[in-house]
Amino acid sequence: MAILEQVLATVQAEFSDLLEVAPVTRVTLRMTVALVLGAIIGWDRERRDAEAGLRTHMLVSLGAALFVLVPAEAGMQPDDLSRVVQGIVSGIGFLGAAAVLKVSGEGRIHGLTTAASIWATAAVGIAAGLGREGTAVLATLFILVVLAALRGVGLRNREGVAPRHPQSLDEDDAAALADTAREERAAARQTPRGKAI
Repeated sequence: MAILEQVLATVQAEFSDLLEVAPVTRVTLRMTVALVLGAIIGWDRERRDAEAGLRTHMLVSLGAALFVLVPAEAGMQPDDLSRVVQGIVSGIGFLGAAAVLKVSGEGRIHGLTTAASIWATAAVGIAAGLGREGTAVLATLFILVVLAALRGVGLRNREGVAPRHPQSLDEDDAAALADTAREERAAARQTPRGKAI
């Protein structure tokens, strides 16, 4: 019977960080905020058929939150925690680099916006993990403005002319430019009476 008691005591000690209401609430809230905000950003990327979508952004945000949440809850000093943040930023850079693809034949680069959104999502997760939920929400709103509201800005310069170097467009801008070109071709096929040829 002593072995069973020892096993139960060990299991209880291993879960001791979640035995009190305050730490459980704090950890749950921070992880939930990171997950939800990552989902919001990821949903925007998913509906644009980006390389990294809903699940990727959710996992990046949650992972970044956990990387700072666990050491902070364990009592890590701010100087040491700053090194954890540096590691996250570097690691996310490698993940973002995987989303960037250069199409050699066309000379275009795809995935820059996706890579940037992964990087920004990690920052949102870090903010949520450190207990700065308000900052995380505000940052998510700014990210959505850039991704959604500013989509297509920069596609046309003054006079409504397409940019000279379409190979420098990211995937969102290239998609918007292609949509505009399709609409212009469809309009050109219309007869004066408004019927298709």
